[in-house]
Amino acid sequence: MVADANPRDAPGDAAALRGHAEALAGGIVAALGPWVERVVAERAEQWRPGSGASLRPAAAAAGADAAAEVGAAVRELLATDVDEQRTGPLALLRSAVRFPTAVLAGAGLPGVERDEFAERAFPADVYDLAPAAFADLDPDLAELGLVWGAAKAHVVLARRRAEGLR
Repeated sequence: MVADANPRDAPGDAAALRGHAEALAGGIVAALGPWVERVVAERAEQWRPGSGASLRPAAAAAGADAAAEVGAAVRELLATDVDEQRTGPLALLRSAVRFPTAVLAGAGLPGVERDEFAERAFPADVYDLAPAAFADLDPDLAELGLVWGAAKAHVVLARRRAEGLR
């Protein structure tokens, strides 16, 4: 988060939220590349056993691109004041499916069968890769996401209380 936190926030709350946001953003950036590589290999192996290895270089490049592009968007979002955030980091992570999707489609893999909700909610996710939770990227992100979410909720609630809202 930005160094000059909202003056409405208690300094300890602002610092805690900033620290949790930085930890979550760093964890997401570190996890994106390996996640892309993993899901490409998993889908390729499901389609044709033994085919995952041939996609490793393309998956690694796509993973680096995902970490750079989506990672930057996540860092920017989590550095934004909580009242100005118009989406969440998990939504940004779901946009990262385009990176492994490009590798899989380029290799000629057919899409997978998905349920009606997934098709409607994530029409471009033809390989059913969209993470439902931070832990789908990396199990270590589950706690980071939970703690960040609680810190964000605490700051938002404290602001609303200070404004006379409950």
